[in-house]
This record gives sequence, structure tokens and C-alpha cells, in this order.
Amino acid sequence: MAPEKDPGTSEELLARIVEFLEAEKAEELVEIDLRGRSEIADYMVICSGRSTRQVTALAEKLTDTIKLEFGRFSKMEGKAQGDWVLLDTGDVVVHIFRPEVREFYQLEKMWLPSSAAEAE
Repeated sequence: MAPEKDPGTSEELLARIVEFLEAEKAEELVEIDLRGRSEIADYMVICSGRSTRQVTALAEKLTDTIKLEFGRFSKMEGKAQGDWVLLDTGDVVVHIFRPEVREFYQLEKMWLPSSAAEAE
């Protein structure tokens, strides 16, 4: 039996997710610290893909990377449409949008502190 993977801290997971998304050319990446503000996760990452194909590919590859490197299984929703994919890794929630869909929902405005959202 293979040894279990170290699930890592939420900070290590966040760092790896951001590193992965930057390397894979995700656009307009935003990290939001949810600690003390929400019970759903410690962090939220929001980014954009240029097309439904890229959104889907980013989600699939990120899920595989998290499983391989951290031994964590991610829940994925929205992959069939490819407009907005939600990945729940437990400590970090990742939203990958097509730009038009991201603009419509404006999640950053809901979760970022008001001063940070106004700077956007």
C-alpha cells in the first residue's frame, strides 16, 4: 500500500494552486483570504480562462495536480458547460470563469474588502 500524501496546510495548498494557475496562463488571478469571514474555506481563488475549453482544461488539470501532490480529492461543478467551474478542495475554493461570466457575477465585489474591490 502506498504511503498517504501529506494534505499540506491551507497556505501550502493555496500557494500551489496559484503557482499552477499562473503557469497554465490563467488570467486576472485574485486570492481572497476568507479566514475569520467564512466557514466554507480558508481561501478563495478567482481567475479567468479565455474560452470554455481553457476553463475546463484548467479545472481538470488542477484537480489532477491536487490529487497527485496532496492526496486531496476536489469536488467539481460546472465542468459540462465550461462557463464557470467551481473546485472545492476543502481549504481553498477555486472559481474559474470565462471573462463574460465573471463580469456578470462579480464575485470579487462580494468577497473582497470594499477598499480592495473599489481599486479593481
